[in-house]
Amino acid sequence: MISTIAFVLLMILTLASTSKRKEMLQKSFDHWVLDLVNLPIQGILVPLLQTIFFYQILNYLAPEFKGILELSPLLAFLLNFILIDYLYYWNHRLLHLDGLWQMHKVHHSIESMDVLGTSRNTIWTTFLIIYVWANSLFIFLLKDPSFYILAASLGAGLDLWKHSSFYGPSFLRDKLFLLNPIDHHWHHSSSPHLNFGANLNIWDKLHGTYKKEDSAPLKLGIKLNQGLLRSLIYPFRSSK
Repeated sequence: MISTIAFVLLMILTLASTSKRKEMLQKSFDHWVLDLVNLPIQGILVPLLQTIFFYQILNYLAPEFKGILELSPLLAFLLNFILIDYLYYWNHRLLHLDGLWQMHKVHHSIESMDVLGTSRNTIWTTFLIIYVWANSLFIFLLKDPSFYILAASLGAGLDLWKHSSFYGPSFLRDKLFLLNPIDHHWHHSSSPHLNFGANLNIWDKLHGTYKKEDSAPLKLGIKLNQGLLRSLIYPFRSSK
């Protein structure tokens, strides 16, 4: 619910701004296809697979473990918002290694930030993200997963926000340690191997990959030098 509200709100704000609307509408045909094909995959297909397909597989293979983990609402929330976020930090760094970078680089072809670009990927890259599997597992294991789901939804909303150009107050980054859009814009710059976090910037600070700037980079995006079909399905033979 939080992610849906965030998506609608950010889209309204983008369309209401003449400059931001113009930037979004200037995207190339290939970029529009990449964004719009993957939007229902990340926004509809993946949540359905998590709550129905993967959940039912776990229920079939190990029914005795269903609801075995009893945590307080606060701990269930923090399990997702902090622990899974830390695991994602390393998951994201792996995507920037040589073996997977050619695939993940599709996401880094974003040249102007808008909420639709959040979903830009190959059509199967989402399944390499730890959230897909960890969320299914813990929703199954937790006796009451409602606050875990709340944290996951909040994280999805923050992901949409940090792919936008609506920065928000600086105290969110400095006091609450949230990775904000400016931080993530630098991740999408021509030097993208920094600011890997999703929810929190403390992991980047801890491991020396954090770059703090007060303004976004002048230029975003990496050229793919490959066709649309390859970007959608098999980008590994991309030119340098």
